[in-house]
Amino acid sequence: SKSITSLEREPAVDRSRSGGQILVDALCAQGVTHVFCVPGESYLPVLDALLDQNSIRTIVCRQEGGASMMADAYGKLTHHPGICFVTRGPGATNAAAGVHVAQQDSTPLILFVGQVDRKMAGREAFQEVDIRSMFGTLAKRVEQIEDARQIPEIVSRAFHTAVNGRPGPVVIALPEDMLSDAVQVSDVKPYQTVEPSLGDVEVKTFKHLLSSAKRPLIIAGGRGWLPESRKAFHRFAENWDLPVGAA
Repeated sequence: SKSITSLEREPAVDRSRSGGQILVDALCAQGVTHVFCVPGESYLPVLDALLDQNSIRTIVCRQEGGASMMADAYGKLTHHPGICFVTRGPGATNAAAGVHVAQQDSTPLILFVGQVDRKMAGREAFQEVDIRSMFGTLAKRVEQIEDARQIPEIVSRAFHTAVNGRPGPVVIALPEDMLSDAVQVSDVKPYQTVEPSLGDVEVKTFKHLLSSAKRPLIIAGGRGWLPESRKAFHRFAENWDLPVGAA
């Protein structure tokens, strides 16, 4: 018999999973609890994996624009990326409305678009759309996953891009044959939000400017107001006796 120490040192062996299963596992690793979609044959392996997943609630919508706007609303309310799945062609063009709203409102959102097989790319396959060209000016980032082994990495990057800096939408294309590939790959850790912070010099400079101002006024606006940030802002305005206007 082996000792406990020797058992702990044995490396874990990754099992083969389809690209669709790896993608759903990656969403679970990022803490996703809700998915909004209009089902399509271009991402059936993802739908199969979602069917077997108890931690994610799949909300089926009647039209892709509604699905992407529901994901946008989810992102606004929770400050976590709203997740939307649509199929290629008309599905992607309909979903563009929600992506546009998310971009202008600085809402974290990730849109997954089913795509034609990799070998058919650029050959005007049925309902093929160039996702990079279509969403290039609407989203913060647009990617296509060419290798199922890249799914955890690209999904992680999408979450970090959607929430950090100025929040916004990310679009990821999913070639249909890639989602059926069975490969071995490890999952990644949950995303982290990176908040900017002021240094001591900047704080002292700001305090000096505020103290010397004759009629200071706060103009508050923007997205991402968490409960703790609202309380801190309230204390700051009261401590300095500052009037507040909403942008």
